[in-house]
Amino acid sequence: MLTDKKLVITGVLSKDSIAFEVARQAQELGAEVVLTGFGRARRLTERTAKRLDGPPDVIELDVNKPEDLTALRDDLAERWGRVDGVLHAIAFAPEDALGGRFLETPPESATMAFQTSAYSFKALAVALADLYPPEGASVVGLDFDATVAWPVYDWMGVAKAALEATSRYLARDLGPRGVRVNLVSAGPLGTIAARGIPGFRDLATAWERQAPLGWDVEDPEPVAGTICFLLSDMARGISGEILHVDGGFHAMGTALDPGAAFNGAVAQEEEAPA
Repeated sequence: MLTDKKLVITGVLSKDSIAFEVARQAQELGAEVVLTGFGRARRLTERTAKRLDGPPDVIELDVNKPEDLTALRDDLAERWGRVDGVLHAIAFAPEDALGGRFLETPPESATMAFQTSAYSFKALAVALADLYPPEGASVVGLDFDATVAWPVYDWMGVAKAALEATSRYLARDLGPRGVRVNLVSAGPLGTIAARGIPGFRDLATAWERQAPLGWDVEDPEPVAGTICFLLSDMARGISGEILHVDGGFHAMGTALDPGAAFNGAVAQEEEAPA
């Protein structure tokens, strides 16, 4: 599905990262990948990269530094001459922008959350624009449903709303070049970043009550598989979309009684004619 694709994957910190699972699946599907990291956290990325085939190279990238974006483009131009796909798995909000302090958050913290979590999606996609081949490319970002307000998520929720709008405008402006831009809105997963959000466990338990398919916060495979699909030519007609991979949580109006739903399904099956 991804044979010979050249993919840039950001956001790998540990083997529990969604981005790590994307890289692993992409390699299995035939892609060649490079990872990015920066600062002290880059050492975590390099250590985790050893768990992948190759292992893939890790390129320095702080998405808030234009010089790093330029250096990434130049490296990939020399290395591959093209980029077929990009995963943006980057988000950050200062501590005072999370955890129920929405009304007290200073503007500089809200700005940092926006710049790193939303504007950087545009910055990364545009920095590599000259390397997208004539037949097209795919840019995918990681989202968390921003159509509603969540407990403790605060200005990161606002940043995710900006990310969703950014993806639509990118889809508009890059579409004539054959570049698809999409987001995957994932249910909560137990990544390093997620565990850093105050009250994450309380938020995650909501999926146990409301997702009709169920939800395993320790299993990134369904999310990663959907991202690989969007990076592939099988998704060549999809752009400006937000695909929910959350066990169906987003479509339910209220929490379910999983036992009742299961028993009802069994009873209906038993009553069906042979």
